Amino acid sequence: DAEAALVFDAFVYRLCKDVGSMASVLCMEVDAVVLTGGIANSKLLVAEFERRIGKLAPLIVIPGEEEMRSLVEGALRVLRGEDAAKEY
Repeated sequence: DAEAALVFDAFVYRLCKDVGSMASVLCMEVDAVVLTGGIANSKLLVAEFERRIGKLAPLIVIPGEEEMRSLVEGALRVLRGEDAAKEY
């Protein structure tokens, strides 16, 4: 619907704006932009992202959610004594 399209457009706009601002501090010397996580499964988002930032650098898309794996690996490092538990 129209509201969902507006939210989607705002999301893509913000992502691309952030990539552009980061590229500027790198003097526009960007090797690649990597899009990861569950959102990288959206073909519509990937296409729009490519359209907007594709001339800046190659877009690498790695779909999938690895957050749970990262949490488990971190907990295992603490349990094995390889790392200290941290409070945030």
